[in-house]
Amino acid sequence: MLKLLLEQKGRFLIIITSAVCFATLMAITPLILGWGLDAIIALVRDKQVSLENLFAALLRPVLFLFLTWGGVALFSLLQEYTMASVAETLTLRLRKLLTDKLNRLPMKFFDQYKTGDVLTRATLDLDKVSEVLQVGLMQLISAVLSIVIGLGLMFYLSPLLTLSIIVILIISLTLTNYLAHKNQDYFSQNQAALGAVGTKAEENYSGNLLIKAYNRQQETAVELDELNEAQFQAFKKAQFVSFAINPLIRLINQLGFVTSAVVGGIMVINGQLSIGLVQAYLQYVNQVSEPITQVSYVINSLQSAFAALERIFEILDQEEEVADGLNLSVPAKLRGEVRFKRVAFGYTPERLLMEDVNFKVKPKQMVAIVGPTGAGKTTMINLLMRFYELTNGQIEVDGKNITHFSRAAIRQKFGMVLQDTWLFEGTVAENIAYSRPDATRQEIIQAAKDAQCHHFIRTLPNGYDTVISSDGTQISQGQQQLLTIARAILADPQLLILDEATSSVDTRTEGMIQQAMDQLTSERTSFVIAHRLSTIKNADLILVMKDGTIIEQGSHRSLMKKGDFYANLYNSQFAS
Repeated sequence: MLKLLLEQKGRFLIIITSAVCFATLMAITPLILGWGLDAIIALVRDKQVSLENLFAALLRPVLFLFLTWGGVALFSLLQEYTMASVAETLTLRLRKLLTDKLNRLPMKFFDQYKTGDVLTRATLDLDKVSEVLQVGLMQLISAVLSIVIGLGLMFYLSPLLTLSIIVILIISLTLTNYLAHKNQDYFSQNQAALGAVGTKAEENYSGNLLIKAYNRQQETAVELDELNEAQFQAFKKAQFVSFAINPLIRLINQLGFVTSAVVGGIMVINGQLSIGLVQAYLQYVNQVSEPITQVSYVINSLQSAFAALERIFEILDQEEEVADGLNLSVPAKLRGEVRFKRVAFGYTPERLLMEDVNFKVKPKQMVAIVGPTGAGKTTMINLLMRFYELTNGQIEVDGKNITHFSRAAIRQKFGMVLQDTWLFEGTVAENIAYSRPDATRQEIIQAAKDAQCHHFIRTLPNGYDTVISSDGTQISQGQQQLLTIARAILADPQLLILDEATSSVDTRTEGMIQQAMDQLTSERTSFVIAHRLSTIKNADLILVMKDGTIIEQGSHRSLMKKGDFYANLYNSQFAS
């Protein structure tokens, strides 16, 4: 955090300078008051009390007092304004770092962390950091300077009296340190509990339809209530310690004030100090003890920011995607030959999902990948797109290892249509053009026609300019699927991946899409994941997977003739 804060050295210099001036002027105030008080006492002692003499004696002290308080107000304003700017700039910097980091993290990170928890870290935790820094850090700087300057002047006025204050100061700081460490644990528990609440809330909102369909509203409410209660208890503990420290430290500091008042009074009687200087000294006791109380409170408040920062830096410290290798430029036109050579992969090195996968795809072939659920079909596609790094072996495109190209370059050559449709909030035209932002309106319309979705787009309120999103209700799931297919057609990729692309459409629409797909895949190497085996009978090569391994490969006719796993799988779909 300090490293990030030091990026704003200029602003920090203004804050430190303002804080020093603020603390110095605050420290001068008791001396000015003591000067004025001693002047009045001298007039009383010399029996020269008159309006004229009082005016003459108090003119300079009062003038200095007004100038001092004016300076205090000015430097306080400058401090607060600059600190607010520093805190917001730091928050913006952290938000940018998080955004950049999330774009560089491997897919396994998103498999491990829940969406709601990541959103909580990126929003609530960052807001907590900004909120505490704006108030807490400035108060901490001012309080420390006030303590240092105040103690220096107290030593100057009376070393003996100051020793007792230092003993009390050490007790206060020791107690504060102990409670601060305790409180950081409580705030960490609170932030974690808050993340759990965010995750469950996001899950419930996304799955609202399913919850109602299975009448799980009551159970869902109970689960969320339990998480809310856990967060409430964690927050209550953290807040109790934060607020309990203030009166406790204040009580200890007041003991110091009483001690100073008694000893100071004795010293006045013995003629060792003037009444004005004792009055000034007692104000310094307050000026030191109040910041000590403030420091104890601020340090405990900062624990909540540190707990939030810890969760943010946990993401920033995550291991990123393996750096791209040789970064060779991908040829403008690929032949489309793909080869898996002794490929092994596991989400963890100890548990391999795939072992020794070998096959070769010739240019412009259509490859179908089939198998039961969990066989590794989608994983194979993810490896081809370099969403995950191989544990062993290599994948080649046109005879070159894909790790020799940058991820961005290799992915640019692929078009994908996934089983799970995803549309961004924007117009229909913008969603189709997501794969090619520079596409003309005519090209977008042609892609929509090829994907058999031009007709229903025309029926929307604003046609291609209708604003939609994945969680909206303006268009059906099947229509969303058609738009993602139009997106892939517009991209005009050299290699194509279709992951159960027609799963959300009816039989009639599927037939029309199949025609568009046949046209789309005719001059491209394509990989098709299909559960409806009737749709891939014409594939050039069928890879049959089971438990992460290719157990059969060949054409539909050869595999049926073989009468093994694929034949049984195919026949089971048409059994009465």
